[in-house]
Amino acid sequence: MEQKAVYRSRVPGSSRLSEKPGEYPFTRGIHRNMYRGRLWTMRQYAGFGTAGESNRRYLNLLGQGQTGISIAFDLPTQMGLDADNPLAAGEIGKVGVSICTLRDMEILLKDIPLDRVSISMTINSTAPILLCMLLGIARRRNIDWNSLRGTVQNDILKEYIARGTYIYPPGPSLRIIADTLAFCRAEVRNWNPISISGYHIREAGSTAVQEVAFTLANGIEYVRCALRAGLGIDEFASTLTFFFNAHNNFLEEIAKFRAARRLWARIVRERFEATQPRSWTLRFHTQTAGSTLTAQQPENNIVRVTLQALAAVLGGTQSLHTNSLDEALGLPSERAAHTALRTQQILACESGVINTADPTGGSYAIEALTDEIESEAATYIQKIDQMGGMLRAIEAGYVQREIQESAYEYQRSVESSERLVVGVNKFARDEPAPVDVFTIDDSVAESQRRALAELRNTRDSSAVRRALESLQQAATGQDNLVPRILEAVEALATVQEISDCLRGVFGEYQQSDPF
Repeated sequence: MEQKAVYRSRVPGSSRLSEKPGEYPFTRGIHRNMYRGRLWTMRQYAGFGTAGESNRRYLNLLGQGQTGISIAFDLPTQMGLDADNPLAAGEIGKVGVSICTLRDMEILLKDIPLDRVSISMTINSTAPILLCMLLGIARRRNIDWNSLRGTVQNDILKEYIARGTYIYPPGPSLRIIADTLAFCRAEVRNWNPISISGYHIREAGSTAVQEVAFTLANGIEYVRCALRAGLGIDEFASTLTFFFNAHNNFLEEIAKFRAARRLWARIVRERFEATQPRSWTLRFHTQTAGSTLTAQQPENNIVRVTLQALAAVLGGTQSLHTNSLDEALGLPSERAAHTALRTQQILACESGVINTADPTGGSYAIEALTDEIESEAATYIQKIDQMGGMLRAIEAGYVQREIQESAYEYQRSVESSERLVVGVNKFARDEPAPVDVFTIDDSVAESQRRALAELRNTRDSSAVRRALESLQQAATGQDNLVPRILEAVEALATVQEISDCLRGVFGEYQQSDPF
């Protein structure tokens, strides 16, 4: 099924205005009417401190017109550590919300109508645990799982490449992803069980071309993994979603989104022989580039974010997060978060860009850049194929080296002023940042530890033990792990207890230095 070569644009530089939006290969958008039919989802990424504090922020943003929720988890939750683990000290609630048990998740999602508001969870190694917490809450509220809409990131390959919040070795990690795909296909049919992320690859320093190439190469690896697990391509391809960065080069970013959409459509149809049009479509969330935000003159970040958000909209995004002006200094304040959301709302309500399905279609610069990015990304993918696939390329350190070289070149160009950054190496001024920094104090950690101690003393310990033994047995065999994780979650096992159970079977990954 994989003998066919990765598609390359056959007519370089051609304007494809004969292609209509909503038609294969979807260069001009995945829907015929695009935003004239339905706006992108405004999904601001948020989460900090305790579940109760984050819940109040979510309800506030929904009240301000946000149309979806995007949950940020703290590092201990991402790494499968409970709040009372010494390794979690200093990180509890700092870069996201602290979630240890189903009770925390209940508080986090209190008063949020799960059957009407889509939920995105940025979580990877512990993704099935947090997904099962959502399912457990839905079951307690008598909400049909098939009415749930949203995404769990669940993209472990980019963790080995760019972020580092992995737990298990690649083989078991890919098994967990395949199990999640299969479970959602059968039980949570409108849920997207993976969001393949180029965002973090770009934040680590990649170029636009590398972001497209490495993200789609990761997607190919996940498709191969699912096929090996016995799923048919048209059974799951339509549930694959993507997550891209919107960076500063306005025209290049618009072209990047168009090229990624077209290249993925060709890969899925021609290489994997999917027959359903929905399988061919690349649906993606976009976040403006955190790495471009500056602590100097932070009000300038509003302008950067606006241009990046406009590029995402002109590029046809399905969902969008706009960063807050103060995020180079700390967590976004409530006022800054409102300004970031208003940026999207002004684009949607006042700019007029939603009135045309593909406003930049036919532009010589956009069409030429689209072809160029597609061709260069295809070259990368072919090289990765020749190495044996993305997993082999990661293990060899190839992808990491490519990104590090690009990151070095970018930083060198800034330091030499070859690349200008307003307020940093051009038009700088020596004065303090005129914003108050939002911080999380250590009372959050103490609150979480107390709640965890109380839970351990009051839950049914024998039920927890039986559930974890059942999960361990499944992990040593071939059974799908997700139903056993759900059983453990509903018995009030903690994130770390479930993760430790799997650590005991799969081990932990120790990455060697690829450089």
